[in-house]
Amino acid sequence: MKKIIFVLVSLLVFAACKNNEKSNESADETVADLETSRYEGDFIYFEDAAVLKGDSFIYGVELNDKSKELADQVAQYKTEDYDMVKVVVKGDVHPKAEGADGWDEILTIKEIVYVAKKPTKEDVRIE
Repeated sequence: MKKIIFVLVSLLVFAACKNNEKSNESADETVADLETSRYEGDFIYFEDAAVLKGDSFIYGVELNDKSKELADQVAQYKTEDYDMVKVVVKGDVHPKAEGADGWDEILTIKEIVYVAKKPTKEDVRIE
């Protein structure tokens, strides 16, 4: 009887250890997700600047390969040069370099999640 209990307890301990390993792997993925946050807003791109404007933020966007890729995707759906298109991206926000011009906070895009297929309707149109 003691041998059966010993075997059962051993199996339970082994199974519990195996579950902890899986838990640690998912915790590492969660930390990576926290470092790269999701941002949704209207995107506009020019040769020397890009901006992402959300409901409660405005970030300058770092000009890199991902922002240029996003600009190419957005350009397909713009009807005018100053049209903004709703996008969802993953990235990191950091303060601008000291002495640099532009927005106080800069978004570095890591992943493009979604690009709307039409420009955002303007709040005010100036002609």
